[in-house]
Parts: sequence; C-alpha cells; structure tokens
Amino acid sequence: MSKLFYSKIIAAILFILFTFKLSAHDKNNSDSKSDSSRSTYTIDNCVNTFNMNKIEKTGVGYQYWFADKNFLDGRTIKMSVVKPHSTTHPPHSHPEDEFFFVLEGTAELYLAGKTKVAGPLTSFYCPS
Repeated sequence: MSKLFYSKIIAAILFILFTFKLSAHDKNNSDSKSDSSRSTYTIDNCVNTFNMNKIEKTGVGYQYWFADKNFLDGRTIKMSVVKPHSTTHPPHSHPEDEFFFVLEGTAELYLAGKTKVAGPLTSFYCPS
C-alpha cells in the first residue's frame, strides 16, 4: 500500500473542524481602539500556511492555530483534527461566538439542547 493511499485513508476517517472565535467584548469594542493600540500587520504575519511541525497534539487528535488568541485580541482561527467517534470536550458554553466548518468526515453539533450531524463542507454558527 503506497504512502499516499495510506494518507488518503487516514484523511478519510478524520474530520477537520475550523473554529473562529470572536468575543462579545471584541465585537462591541473593535472600533473604539486607537490606531496606536492596534498590532502591526504584515504580509508575513498575516499569511499562515499549515505546518505539521507546529501542531499541538490532543487526546483525540491534534489542533493547529492559524491565528491564536495573542494575534488578534482574543479572536482565533483553529483547525482541529479529531479521531472518529471521539470528542474534544462535552457540550459547553463560553462568552465567545464560534464558527465551525467541517472540511471532511462528519461532526455532531450541539446547540440549545439539540444535535445535528453535519458532513463535509458544512458550517455551523454557535452564538455565545
């Protein structure tokens, strides 16, 4: 079995989930910042190409931060790769809104006491 074929099998049984968090504080105060308190953004720090050497392993797979909480005032973009029939954590709540995007595989999404199984190329908005 070729390494490429093996990689495709592994990819087929994992789902990838992108999460974007925006805190309520950031939504309400993003326009009130002075220009001096904003970070300096360059093409080099604004373009982040996935790098397997920079993943963070988890108990059920791994995650990769395209933008961590220190880059943009607490707003983040993270990719999570989760083993089939596993979960990163039980349903919970927090002050940030979240967007999820299922790239491949399936994910069970939970909101307000209801669940829905979503497949590839599906987005999910979870309000705070």
